Amino acid sequence: MGNPVVVGYVPTPQGAATLARGIVEARHRDALLLVVFPKPDGGSVVVDGVEVDEAMDPVARLLQDSGVRFGVRPLTAGGSVPEDVVSIAAEVDADLGTGLRNRTPVGKLILGSNAQRILLGATCPVLAVKAQ
Repeated sequence: MGNPVVVGYVPTPQGAATLARGIVEARHRDALLLVVFPKPDGGSVVVDGVEVDEAMDPVARLLQDSGVRFGVRPLTAGGSVPEDVVSIAAEVDADLGTGLRNRTPVGKLILGSNAQRILLGATCPVLAVKAQ
């Protein structure tokens, strides 16, 4: 059994691509897939005892249908998503997946890049995934 695979998920094409690749990697490694996501406000459902925003419901169904062992971990509001994802990956001694999106140089300068911060901050291998 391999190290857990941690996927930082957001409901975007990049997040979907990262989740799909995370499922493949977890299956290949016979590892737990831990999906980490920022928890928005709003209605929620419960998956494996964890409250999940309704936007995550299709993701929960995909995970349940995938056949891989999985867990979900919502991030608390107000934290730094990249730092929280890196911290969780270190905590569970994981391999890590993160989505990449195209940004203009000005966008990178003003907003920074969560993927870049994860790539630079992680102490484990990171697989960067681009949406097709």
